[in-house]
Amino acid sequence: MPDWTQILKSLGHSGVTVSAGEYPVAVGGGDISAAWQLESSSGPVFLKTGPRDAADMFAAEALGLEELHAANAIRVPRPLAHGAAGSAAFLALEWLRFSNPRQHTQRLMGQRLAELHRHTADRFGWHRDNTIGRTPQRNPWTHDWIEFYRNERLGFQLELARRNGFDGALTRRGVELGHRLPDLFSDYDPVPSLLHGDLWGGNWASVDAEPVIFDPAVYYGDRETDLAMTRLFGGFSHDFYASYEKSWPLAPGSDRRLRLYQLYHVLNHLNLFGRGYLRRAEALLDELLRAA
Repeated sequence: MPDWTQILKSLGHSGVTVSAGEYPVAVGGGDISAAWQLESSSGPVFLKTGPRDAADMFAAEALGLEELHAANAIRVPRPLAHGAAGSAAFLALEWLRFSNPRQHTQRLMGQRLAELHRHTADRFGWHRDNTIGRTPQRNPWTHDWIEFYRNERLGFQLELARRNGFDGALTRRGVELGHRLPDLFSDYDPVPSLLHGDLWGGNWASVDAEPVIFDPAVYYGDRETDLAMTRLFGGFSHDFYASYEKSWPLAPGSDRRLRLYQLYHVLNHLNLFGRGYLRRAEALLDELLRAA
């Protein structure tokens, strides 16, 4: 159990004032952090907690939410405070009351994600590293997307897999795919779009029928990577994809690159959760090598 006295004191120093004797109430959260509702003088607060070494992860999440907010394209929860207190780290966010999405919410989601992706940089990467789940995610500024994806996404996850005991054919085929990446981009030159970075169905919701996104792994990269993640675990409707395509049509060959970008997340799940994702990773590699 976190040391609430120290956490509440730290929150107070950041401007989140809590009444004496008021303590957080546990609410449903994700796989990575504990989640709480806390009543403050300015209203309810969503609070994440984790071990003290999660402080940098929470700081990166807060900065990512601020980056997404600054794009003024789609709503995100406003970060209120983050830090470490005692043996725990914490992140306090604006409390959002989720509601059932309506049919037009998915259409708005597609349109506004396209607007977010039109917010671009002059290079790929970000000004700091962050995490994808619990996995470190390196984001060095890089002018060449293929180099960035080969080294910082595909290569990084393959090396983690090797260290985790998934060596052999997976590594060999992954290295071969890395060499052949230019074949998948022969007629496509992506721009560095602002990405959510981990946009699966559990990281978006509806607030008053308006879409909101959260739990980002922000960086600037090929916009198709966000779309690929939406198709990996479901949670997005035909209206969402039709609206995105109407707002900003995808380039030819996006179906092949979709598998490439999904591979990153499947490899990450292999490294986080184990052998249950090995067969899917191998199948994606085989498909990509046949297509390249």
